[in-house]
Amino acid sequence: MELVPGSNNPGGYDPMISGASSSAANIITGGASSSAGASFSSSPKAPSRYENQKRRDWNTFCQYLRNHRPPLSLGMCSGAHVLEFLRYLDQFGKTKVHNQTCLFFGLPNPPDQCQCPLRQAWGSLDALIGRLRAAFEEHGGKPEVNPFGARAVRLYLREVRDFQAKARGVSYEKKRKRPKPKGAQQLPAPDAN
Repeated sequence: MELVPGSNNPGGYDPMISGASSSAANIITGGASSSAGASFSSSPKAPSRYENQKRRDWNTFCQYLRNHRPPLSLGMCSGAHVLEFLRYLDQFGKTKVHNQTCLFFGLPNPPDQCQCPLRQAWGSLDALIGRLRAAFEEHGGKPEVNPFGARAVRLYLREVRDFQAKARGVSYEKKRKRPKPKGAQQLPAPDAN
């Protein structure tokens, strides 16, 4: 990923450089750079899609820290820096989130266009934080000092979820497990007469 210092964003780099194989938007969308003709049979076990995305996310966050002004080491990183990173990524979002003053606030399928901003979807941010939290610990970080598990980050994600649910007219309720169909229930043991 080509990250170049920039002057008009808080992270100090511009992911939208022409010729870059991926962008900061890929950290959220899970997009992978295409490599035509790549052979997966040469390695005994290729990393999973999740592992590849986690590696890309981690590399992007570390690049963000290096380009931060002043540069930050991972040990100095706090939940506040994670929040700054998430807000920076918001500019690459693809989800329309209506402002409270918008006529379409709360409508799941608005009938017309509006000027409300595109943002990162809550589910994408939640998945990103989960991957970065795991990557932090895989790189030797202690769970009790993990900035991705900070209370401020959890509260921010909850606020984003609640606001987007209201603004977009969608529900983010946890999915409940469906009961098994009656035909799939455990059969009684046969008699041993």
